[in-house]
Amino acid sequence: RVLDIPGYEKVPLAEETRFIGTMNYGYAGTRELNEALVSRFVVVDMPVISDENLQKLLRRSFPTLKQEWAVQLTQLFRDLRQKCEALDLRGLLSALHLVEKGIPSGRALEMGIINKAFEPFERQLVADAVWARLPRDAGRDALFG
Repeated sequence: RVLDIPGYEKVPLAEETRFIGTMNYGYAGTRELNEALVSRFVVVDMPVISDENLQKLLRRSFPTLKQEWAVQLTQLFRDLRQKCEALDLRGLLSALHLVEKGIPSGRALEMGIINKAFEPFERQLVADAVWARLPRDAGRDALFG
């Protein structure tokens, strides 16, 4: 029950101390963990959020988000999950927070979703999917009531 930090001293840990680590398998930049490391943890496999639960999350996080946009954003999330790994849920929520604060939808979606795809082909694929479902020029009033 000691944490050994190189270049520092050993830190004693209370019995209640717990560590939680997260990982998105298959996500860009991640790789398989070795068996010795995995054996030290309890693994909880979390499925991708369902459409119904994503809409609930969007409505709870953004109470004034119009229902039609909650549906479109849910379908966009599903489309992008099938086509590439560029979209993470945080990016979608971050883009909505930006729109809510007054950033035009096109710029917010570029920063929160599209620019997270680093490969040019994948970035274009993501952009095409985004622009097929959402307008580039929508302001706060168009998405929120």
